[in-house]
Amino acid sequence: MIDAGPCPCGSGKLFTACCKPIIQGAVAPNAEALMRSRYSAYALGYWDYLRDSWHPDTRPSKVSPTATDWLGLTIVHSTTDSVEFIAGFREEKKIMALHETSRFAQDDGHWRYIDGVCDVAEAGRNAHCPCGSGKKTKRCCAKLI
Repeated sequence: MIDAGPCPCGSGKLFTACCKPIIQGAVAPNAEALMRSRYSAYALGYWDYLRDSWHPDTRPSKVSPTATDWLGLTIVHSTTDSVEFIAGFREEKKIMALHETSRFAQDDGHWRYIDGVCDVAEAGRNAHCPCGSGKKTKRCCAKLI
């Protein structure tokens, strides 16, 4: 787990000034901040936080660690209670894009993740890389495979 350096959520802030306080128990000010903190938690392996940040009505009994290598996050659109985003990740030798619209609700003064509608697809070589760099996949994350 990192303490210094940029936040994995792509906000441009340091992790210690962005997602880390929320992961450690600070109240997320809005649904987008909670979503960003959940992305950072996936990227850094804060599995207990991921479960705890789920709404009690849809919370799984356990969130299991994965070997997914998260590459970047792009927020497409955000409203009061939903966030549309694209998260790039690598599994084995494939660069993938998760495009999701997540729903959130407040529970006991905290924003919580309810559920999401998502599409997962392999990133095309000539498509924009899902890491958010603006480069084509073949000239970005696919070069690292």
